Amino acid sequence: MIRTNANGRNLLTSRLRNIAYKGLLSASLLAGLSVSAQAQTAWPHHAKAAIILTYDDALDSQLDNAIPALDSAGLKGTFFLSNVQQKDVPRWKAAAAKGHELGNHTIFHPCSKKDFPADPRFTSEAYTPASILKEIGQQNVLLTSLDGRDQHGFATPCGETRAGEVDYLEALRASHLVTYVRGVSTSAEDLRANVALVDPMHIPSRGFAEGTTTEQLIDFAKQAEIGHGWAVYLFHGIGGDHLQVSSAAHRGFIAWLRANRRDLWVTTLQGALDWAKAHPSPKG
Repeated sequence: MIRTNANGRNLLTSRLRNIAYKGLLSASLLAGLSVSAQAQTAWPHHAKAAIILTYDDALDSQLDNAIPALDSAGLKGTFFLSNVQQKDVPRWKAAAAKGHELGNHTIFHPCSKKDFPADPRFTSEAYTPASILKEIGQQNVLLTSLDGRDQHGFATPCGETRAGEVDYLEALRASHLVTYVRGVSTSAEDLRANVALVDPMHIPSRGFAEGTTTEQLIDFAKQAEIGHGWAVYLFHGIGGDHLQVSSAAHRGFIAWLRANRRDLWVTTLQGALDWAKAHPSPKG
């Protein structure tokens, strides 16, 4: 969750919406996806594409609405946690026990003060690469206490990779604190990527927010199916909280995914990366 005040709320909402839609694909890019493309990654059970559902900020609406919808369909999601509340600890533990992936989103979710009004202590300008890596490491301790795993993926807060005006991604790579870094944008090339060859420090995703329909969510999956690659979704609120996709649109999409499990493999982000690495395409 991003800290703000009443005066900055409109700016925050506007900027969050822009981030959520940074991954929108143009018609001209989609034209590059050939319906006759050969599979770039040999997904399990001859699936045509992998679908990864990620959710940021450890929001109540994810616990109340997203996880029950996933559980009812037998599907797994990836949840990047920040600002975890004590009251929610048992439910995040339960989510992990059911097979959902818990990922690192820092403790305080630092973003640039130029874009997001926040406590000055928790803006990205107040950090150094060393201090944000320390925070990421400390958040890993919390995550391990929740899921028992000793390795976790990471999603950049606000899609930003700078701390004190210095990019920290290569320092994070060298630290081995995380297994991958998910960003906030995608392209047509990403949809048909050989996932075994993707740089784990630059994982694509497309954000969805207010006004999203079930049909738009389905369309992104169909694009990945045509490209024979993967589609990484980025959600925040589901039926509540900020950047919310309605519960109805989300439920409709989950039901569609369940009905199309033969062609689309729905898995966690770590699960997709692990599978692709263990089953490299002969073309790679």
